[in-house]
Amino acid sequence: MVMQTSAAAVSTALGEAITRLNRRLRQARPVDELTQNQISVLTSLELAGALTPRELADAERVQPPTMTKVVAKLEERGLVQRTPHPTDGRQVILSATETGRSVIIAQRRAKDRWLTRQLARLTGDEREVLARATEILNRIARQAD
Repeated sequence: MVMQTSAAAVSTALGEAITRLNRRLRQARPVDELTQNQISVLTSLELAGALTPRELADAERVQPPTMTKVVAKLEERGLVQRTPHPTDGRQVILSATETGRSVIIAQRRAKDRWLTRQLARLTGDEREVLARATEILNRIARQAD
């Protein structure tokens, strides 16, 4: 099989492959009542530690009213907590609760188990190629435009 290696051809093929893999990884997560948006918000809070509602909306690229609704649902389930802002009494800080962090860890473990099973089916050479590709993808992800 001849593969095109122009930047545009690789970009298209890689983007499609990442999209398909992401979809499969989402399907591998435990089935519960959380939406993909709620999982994304909870993950952002778990990674950041704590954010203001505005920072969280910016990180998730949504409008504040949308974020307010998502956070309210997560709060109802005991997955997110609000604490007073240390310097601005008008603000609050949002963070994942211990239960929220546990949900994200369980999601991550389920996806890791699925991907580990898939990678175990590959040859050692194929896994080596993917290990090298991972380094390259991480380098691309760290680059600024």
